[in-house]
Amino acid sequence: MEALDALAGHVVILSGHPGSGKTTSAENLARLPGNVPKVHLHSDDFWGYIKHGLIAPWLPESDAQNRMIMEIAAGVAGRYAAAGYLVFLDGVIRPAALPAFQTLLAPLHYVVLRTSVTEAVNRCTARGGDSLTDPVVVAELHAQFSNLGACERNALAVDELDREATQRAILAALLSDTHRIPT
Repeated sequence: MEALDALAGHVVILSGHPGSGKTTSAENLARLPGNVPKVHLHSDDFWGYIKHGLIAPWLPESDAQNRMIMEIAAGVAGRYAAAGYLVFLDGVIRPAALPAFQTLLAPLHYVVLRTSVTEAVNRCTARGGDSLTDPVVVAELHAQFSNLGACERNALAVDELDREATQRAILAALLSDTHRIPT
């Protein structure tokens, strides 16, 4: 999609609670045709690299670890962006993590996907595998995105939208520049 070519060198953080469609959307957006190279970074991978000593990222005692992971993710995203890539980074990335990305020289977009808690739990429990499926944890993480404070304008309701409609809504937000974070 040539419209995304104008976003070469930008970093797009697709965030939200588990089950909101972040990973699917980031993967699909990064695969869209066009002239600009695109990359999808899955933030869960950065936690997955820790083979011993991992603290579950939703636990309060994981704060220092989570800040470190966000700094690493920001560094990787920044390197790709500096090379002209359009970067889609997905993850449960709260507004408090944005300072790690605001130091980048790349334009930054923050799009928080939101569904109902029922839809989030249903999506997560249907996934299975090594995905987060605990309905209590999913509901707790959902609640953490219910009030984004100053970033509330970055929320994008995708409740009951299919994959294509969600992708179109994200594209519209990016192309209208409404979810861009001032640097």
